[in-house]
Amino acid sequence: MNSTHDTPRVIPIRPLDRQARGPARRTPKGRQVAPAARERVAALCADLAARADLLIEHLHRLNDAEGALRRGHLAALAERLRLSQVEVYEVASFYHHFHVVDDDAAVATTTVRVCTSLACAMAGGEELLARTRDALAGRADVAVEEAPCIGQCHQAPAACVGQRQLPRATVESIADHVARGDTGPRQLPPPLPNGLAQLQRLLAGDVTPDGVIAELKAANLRGLGGAGFPAWRKWDTVRAQPGPRHGVVNIDEGEVGTFKDWQVLSTGAPQVLEGLLIAAEVVGLDHVWLYLRDEYHDARPLLQREIDALAPRLRALSERFPHYQPPRIELRRGAGAYICGEESALIESIEGKRGLPRLKPPIVAMNGVFGRPTLAHNLETLWWVPALLEQGGAAWAALGRRGRHGLRRFSVSGRVNQPGVHLAPAGITLRELIDEHCGGMVEGHTLHAYLPGGASGGILPAALADVPLDFDMLAEHGAFVGSMAVVVMSQHDSTRDAALNLMRFFEMESCGQCTPCRAGTGQLVRLMQAPRWDAERMDELSAVMREASICGLGQAAPNPVDSVRRFFAQEVGL
Repeated sequence: MNSTHDTPRVIPIRPLDRQARGPARRTPKGRQVAPAARERVAALCADLAARADLLIEHLHRLNDAEGALRRGHLAALAERLRLSQVEVYEVASFYHHFHVVDDDAAVATTTVRVCTSLACAMAGGEELLARTRDALAGRADVAVEEAPCIGQCHQAPAACVGQRQLPRATVESIADHVARGDTGPRQLPPPLPNGLAQLQRLLAGDVTPDGVIAELKAANLRGLGGAGFPAWRKWDTVRAQPGPRHGVVNIDEGEVGTFKDWQVLSTGAPQVLEGLLIAAEVVGLDHVWLYLRDEYHDARPLLQREIDALAPRLRALSERFPHYQPPRIELRRGAGAYICGEESALIESIEGKRGLPRLKPPIVAMNGVFGRPTLAHNLETLWWVPALLEQGGAAWAALGRRGRHGLRRFSVSGRVNQPGVHLAPAGITLRELIDEHCGGMVEGHTLHAYLPGGASGGILPAALADVPLDFDMLAEHGAFVGSMAVVVMSQHDSTRDAALNLMRFFEMESCGQCTPCRAGTGQLVRLMQAPRWDAERMDELSAVMREASICGLGQAAPNPVDSVRRFFAQEVGL
């Protein structure tokens, strides 16, 4: 063998010529953290653990205190949480309720948000926005913004002055609250206490975990956040996975026309928590997060008080039942992103990230919070659990009409005499809902159209007012009930204008992750403003969005457009 191949070659390594490369850096790359910024961030966030998953909670502290997020503070926060500055900035710039500004920028101390989503638009929300801007134009300390749905559709038009929700808002009432500095959350009365009777039955063995699931199955309780997936199947699927297992309570209802969760929370938080504890015991959840939409400022202190009051009671139950290990419960605050009502986007937000939906299995987020199996539920679903165990699942199921199971909470807004949250039998029709629960139509208005399931549920004509309002009943008409958000329209309302309002909402709320949704919603908005709608082009966009969008926002966004073309073609020149 040739000796040149037997002997390895040694290549000498020359020392770096540091003088040629320039002097070594004495500071890290990126924006340098000023000592004052470091101290300010440390003071405002002193009681928050320096964990990356708490990034959004840290951002809220800064935004609440400063009125905005100053770039120097973001750099200091990145240092505190051991994140890159770009990781902090991308989250801070993603959510609607955060405003990133320069360090020396003048910042308004009060932000007024006026809702212009459909129910509020029908009640004059856009005019209210314009007049409020004119009235407060001379106030450098006040910013006036257009806002999507804030969950007060039954008291339209609505606004938020700082953290205070203002139902039936007027220019005068907004200006008065600003002048008085009355910008804090409303004080809600404490809800009725709860004895945790059904949880104690479970811990005592009077009912078994399998028995609980059997009652859910007998009741045919379905997820009441919009998807309608059978609750018992979720529980069974997650508890079959190896631990640790987590839980998420979705209280981020941002669907246009939806406000039932706010009503459930403000009056029945203790029962929601008992349902959560029962789910945690049956499924074996170690850690649970309650994700509350940021618009519900008044419900946040109420819910935190109930969680804090629960702690000593759970310790007492652990002493009485030594096998009982209650879950850790955390309350997390959203930041103004409709997309976080989608389960996987919500999980991303809980982890301190942008609310970008994940590609996930069809049943449940098996790769859930921190990669663990996660049971995700809307809070109303959990509210029903103690009631079902008390009265029996079959008895509850029998309360429905036309072969449907149980009761439903309908958020009703628009041209009815008594808008609000109405508890009614599953399978009720719109006509029955209006006549039996909503006091009929407003005088001078006759039924013309309605939204059975909020912005994404489609728009149906009065001719379909006798179709049962429940899961799986409206599919043949290109609609669905979703979260039971019913918006009633009369002959004085334009379905064309309504569909455009809804599409603008989707365009604003698209997370931008996938092109079909990001570009499709914007293109549909432009096409819908033409005197005559381009049916062929809309068909193409609708098909692409439904087939290729990552999550339900893009897949359902064409529903209002397709509904108007199908049922109200004369209004769009077809």
